[in-house]
This record gives sequence, structure tokens and C-alpha cells, in this order.
Amino acid sequence: FAPDEALQRDGLHGAADVLMVPDPTSFRLLPWAPGTGWLLCDLHFADGRPVPLCSRRLYRRALERLGAAGYDFMAGLEVEFHIFKLADPRLAPGDAGQPGQPGAPPEVSLLTQGYQYLTEQRYDQFDPIFDILRRDLQQLGLPLRSLEVEFGPSQAEFTLSPGIGLAPADDMILFRSAVKQICRRHGYHATFMCRPKLPNAMSSGWHLHQSLRERAGGANAFVSRSDEPLSPVGRHYLAGLLAHARGATAFSTPTINGYKRYRPNSLAPDRAIWGVDNRGAMVRAVGRPGDAGTRLENRVGEPAANPYLYMAAQIHSGLDGMARRLDPGPSADAPYETAAPLLPTSLAEALAALRADDYLRDSMGAAFVDCYLRIKEAELQRFQLEVSDWEQREYFDLF
Repeated sequence: FAPDEALQRDGLHGAADVLMVPDPTSFRLLPWAPGTGWLLCDLHFADGRPVPLCSRRLYRRALERLGAAGYDFMAGLEVEFHIFKLADPRLAPGDAGQPGQPGAPPEVSLLTQGYQYLTEQRYDQFDPIFDILRRDLQQLGLPLRSLEVEFGPSQAEFTLSPGIGLAPADDMILFRSAVKQICRRHGYHATFMCRPKLPNAMSSGWHLHQSLRERAGGANAFVSRSDEPLSPVGRHYLAGLLAHARGATAFSTPTINGYKRYRPNSLAPDRAIWGVDNRGAMVRAVGRPGDAGTRLENRVGEPAANPYLYMAAQIHSGLDGMARRLDPGPSADAPYETAAPLLPTSLAEALAALRADDYLRDSMGAAFVDCYLRIKEAELQRFQLEVSDWEQREYFDLF
């Protein structure tokens, strides 16, 4: 509420009103809430100007830039998350919290034990809620492709078929919201937090499968016509993802918790490297010469990421690789040993990398990036003021 040049310039000073203009093409009826509709809106000021911080608009701008180069963006979603049985919602007045200070998290119990990946016995334990989710998500019109039991206890993975342009990002927004609402109504708690603070919990990732479709003819621009796994366009695009990987991580992994996932010799990356069908690399190239399904799977993201910002950063990074005809180097057979820039190990490091990436800052919008950095750094400051369980164990009795 005090004078602030940036907020005044952007029309947001004093908690000013904005208009939510509905996108009628996004309208859906909610199967789990009779008589209730859901739709997306774009943000504008009263005089019609678009709100500059609207992430859906920022993604549209990236798509328009890609379109001017002759391509459409195609993306498929592979999302890991956890589903627990809700034991105690923690709704006592003392648990309530207040704005800026979330209330006590719910108490939960597991649906499965152990790490029996894809076994039918574990699937049977998930099936009661899986069946409900499958029914409602399909009725909602989401392009649900598969659902499975993931590695960790109570961990699931759902995939959505690839879509073009805005659709995959909009689908991710609706998917997360729908899963959480459906689960809660049936006595479950779903979380897209990367690594819950529960014994034996596994980290969850969001792997973004992506390719470019030529506007002239509709062909997949990544399909190789030689012995290489990717076309020249695909290689340049891939090189751009690697070149801006450190700065773009602030959008693919925007939470403090998400950096607990990056570790060597796991199914998560720790450096900006690529490999042919290698799940230890940051970017996994999938396909072979002549394969119409050729694509890049970026394994860097966490499921809590804003899909509009995640995908926009991918497009801008790839376009830079294409414009400068960058080379990604050879495929890494040992992705945790090959020399390559390490991914940030903390949100603070990722924000510093974004601030240092002039190209990403200009592409995403300097005013937006400055505001984003300000918000995320305030989040870090709040975290650093908290006394952790580790500090209590380490120092309380010793000193």
C-alpha cells in the first residue's frame, strides 16, 4: 500500500481491481460437483489493458513467437504425485493459520507400502480411488492416457496425451485442481508437493514431453532423416534447453522443496545433460530415425510448477538454440559422471541463475522476471526465518 514504482507502473498499486475475462472455450462441467462449471480467465485492467503478470498471457506470447518461426508447440504430460488416506484434516481453530502463514497440514496414512513398482497387488490397493479419478477425469474431457503405481509408497503417476499450444498447460491446471478436489471429497489427500516430509517418501517429478510441429504440413520437426536420433531443428532446440537450463530451473522447479529431488544416481537429473533414451539425463531423447513420435522428455520439472511459465521458458530456450544453431554435444551414456553444468541445488541458486540469464529475462519479460524474483526471494526470506527440525536436533541439547 506504500508507493511502489513497479506496482504503480503495472496498475497494481493499492491492491487495485483487475477483471477476469472468461475464456469460453475452456468451459467444463465438473462431474464431482453437480451444477458447477469451471473455466479459465485472462486478466485485464478496467481500461482493457492486459495484466502484465498474467502467466497464461506470457505463455501465449511464447507460442506466438514460436508460431512466427513456423512451428507449433506439442507437449505431453507425465506427472508424479502422492495420494494418502486422510486421517485428520486438522480443522481445530488453533490449526487454522492466517494469510501468509498456512495452517497445520493434514495427518495422513499410506495407501501402499514399499517400492513395488507397477505390481498388480499395489495397484489393487490404489484402485478404489484410481477408479473414481479415472471416471471423473475422463468425464471432464481431460486426455487421460495412463495411470500407474509409482516407486514410492502412496505414489502415483498419470500421463496425459500430447496436445498443441495452450491446451497442455490448461490441462495441467485443471488436472491438479481436479485430482485434489476429487480425492478430498472421498476421504483422501492428494499432494503435488515434490518431496513430502514423511518417512520413506519418494520425490515426485513432472516430465515434460515436447516437440515442434511444422505449421506448413504438420510434420514433427524433430524427426530425423539420417542416422542421428534428432533432426537438425531438434538438436538446436535441445541445445537451447541445455544452454538455459540453470536459469529456466526457477520456473520448472519454483519451490524450496523441489530441490530435494536433484540427486545423482536416481531417476532425477543433477546436471544439464542429454541422453538417448536415458532416464538419468536431464533431457531424454525419445525416438529413432523416421519415428513420427520423436520427442524430447525434459525430466527437470516438479509437479508444483506453473505450467505456463515452465512451458514458456522451454520454448524461449529452444528458440535461442535454433536461432544460434547451437550444438548439444554427444549423448551422455553416464549422465551422472559426464562433465556438464550442474543444476541449481537450491531455489536461491536458481533465482541467481535466472537473474544472470539476460536472454531468458528479456524473453520472459524483464518486468515480469523482476517481480517473480522479488516474490520468490520473499518466500526464501520467510523460510530462512523458520527454525527447522534439523537445527533443533543439532543444537538444542549440544549447546
